[in-house]
Parts: sequence; structure tokens; C-alpha cells
Amino acid sequence: MRNPEAISYYDTPISIMDVNLEENTIKVIIEIKGIKTKSIEKLSEDEKIIIRGPYWNGVFGLKNIAKTTEGHSLVVCSGIGMAPMIPVIKKLYSNGNKVTVILDKAGYKNIFIEEDLKKYDVELIECDLLVSGELTKEAKGIIEEFIESKSINLIHCSGANILIFKLIELNNKRIKLSCCNNAKLCCGEGVCGSCTERYEGHKKKRLCKVQAEPNSIFEGRRLI
Repeated sequence: MRNPEAISYYDTPISIMDVNLEENTIKVIIEIKGIKTKSIEKLSEDEKIIIRGPYWNGVFGLKNIAKTTEGHSLVVCSGIGMAPMIPVIKKLYSNGNKVTVILDKAGYKNIFIEEDLKKYDVELIECDLLVSGELTKEAKGIIEEFIESKSINLIHCSGANILIFKLIELNNKRIKLSCCNNAKLCCGEGVCGSCTERYEGHKKKRLCKVQAEPNSIFEGRRLI
């Protein structure tokens, strides 16, 4: 997504919140942070905007989501992750699942997806998820209760990598997982290398294209 008056370096990968094929519209939520998003903010209603895509790989664990049917699914979400979790909830709901969302507004005053959650009959639990890089006692208790009861068929995480990492640790492969892809995207074709992560054994994964199993996305990853 880019302001037409900006150069190509201002291309900004944005997660799609919803698509309406009948009205031919795409809905996104943009957090105004740096020069790229500030450039988009300058646009007014009815002005043109450049769209390039789709990138296709915004979620890891797509097979797990597709196979999750007729049960109870848990979604754990923080901050701007509220936006990209909506298509996942929509899919789970269409598969006949009851969806519970544990949500941390993480600095936002309002839950800006509240009306969307009502469409899919979502049970909403508000909770502080992280403190100093660790899951809070409250969050651990709520999530563990869902896992131990064995009443859920999937956990989806829509938040920062540290939240995904801590959730993977807590779950310990007991429940199927899916999560958002937080890799840095640029070209979307696996050419530029922005999304490349290095793993043990000199292995490289271009995360804009690789559909990884969520439980393994941090295993063997080199941080330096």
C-alpha cells in the first residue's frame, strides 16, 4: 500500500482486516508510526492509493485453521493484532466453531474491532497478556484453563513475536496452533531478503513465502 505521490521505497505491507467481494472493498487498519504510514495518512477520502499484492503468507498454520471444525477455538490477541485476526475468526466461525478471544488492548483506548466480533458471536475476555516480556499470571491461568479442559481445538495468536513465543512455550504442543506472520516484508517474492531468518545448520527461510508450522518457527533460529 502506498501514497501515489511517494516513491516505491514507501511501499507499506498492511494486513487485510476484511474483504467484501460484493462491494469490491478491502478494509484495513493502519497504525500511524513512521514515515511510510504517515505518507498514507496524508491521503483524503476518495483519493487514489496504490495497492500491490496479495502477499498470501500473513498467517502460519493455515492447514490447522482449515481443518479446525465444529468445536471451540481460542484466539489470543494484543494491540494492532486485533485487525489481522478478523479473517481467521471469520474462517473459524464459517467452519462451525465457537470462538473465544483473549484480548489485550495494549495501549489502545478502544477495541476497534468490537462490531466485527459481534458478527461472529465471539466470547470476549479482556486481560493484560505481557509484563516485562513474560505472560502475566492472569493470562497464564486463563489460557491454561482452556488447554487443560481440552475443550478447545485450536489456539491462534495475533500479536508480537514475544507473545507468540511465550504462548508456544506454555502450550507445549498440546493444542494445534496458528499465528500471524511478523516477518519484515518488502518485495513479497522472496528475492530482496528482508524476510529472511537464519537457522542452525546455515539454513535460511524466506518467511514471506514459507508456510511454516507455528510450533517450529523459533526452533533453531539464530538471533545474531
